[in-house]
Amino acid sequence: MRILVVEDNEGIAAGLRANLTQRGYAVDICTSVADAWHALGTARFDAVLLDLGLPDGDGSDIVRRLRAVRHRPGSARPGLDALPDPATPVLILTARDQIHERVAGLNLGADDYLVKPFDMDELEARLRAMMRRAAGQASPVIHYGALEIDPAAHTVRQGGRLVETSPREFAVLWALVQARGRVLSRQQIEEHLYNWGDAVESNAVEVYVHHLRKKLGQRSIVTMRGVGYFLPLEPA
Repeated sequence: MRILVVEDNEGIAAGLRANLTQRGYAVDICTSVADAWHALGTARFDAVLLDLGLPDGDGSDIVRRLRAVRHRPGSARPGLDALPDPATPVLILTARDQIHERVAGLNLGADDYLVKPFDMDELEARLRAMMRRAAGQASPVIHYGALEIDPAAHTVRQGGRLVETSPREFAVLWALVQARGRVLSRQQIEEHLYNWGDAVESNAVEVYVHHLRKKLGQRSIVTMRGVGYFLPLEPA
């Protein structure tokens, strides 16, 4: 899962990146409204952690602009001028603790609001709940055929049997499960695995898919040659 952190305090941003990376997330950092809006138009994120007090404006402007995006067929072109996804979940992280400020942030379209200082376990729990709601999932444990996936514990079970996966293998499987039968290209899967600063090996996705097939069965992940990978709608 890929997270955009919009925070101009270097210490807080570095702490969030270190903690979330350790917990299996890919994390990108922006320090201004302008940079964050550019990032949202050039990549897809599973969630945004948003500070309000930014050097070139208020973070609430990002929420307002994001929720106002209206996609028209063919209107978003690939590249720097692509439109952000207006449904991207946003969690406001701020020192502003007044009730009216929380209400205002939520009324603008933020999905949740957490006051600094915060506990990382609570932050991650709120992140997971926010992304579950965005995906229309009520249960914290996802069932897909014989698979049982727990994003909180980062565990995978198949027919009740625990399947050991590395953090990157889990991230690949989670991306494919979230796609629910749609084909994901290698680039789309890489976006769930790496942030901007990471070096991406040319065959990394293929290697992770190979490992998952060995653990879950050769028919668990289907290759559409020249296009990408998907999980069968009726997993074998």
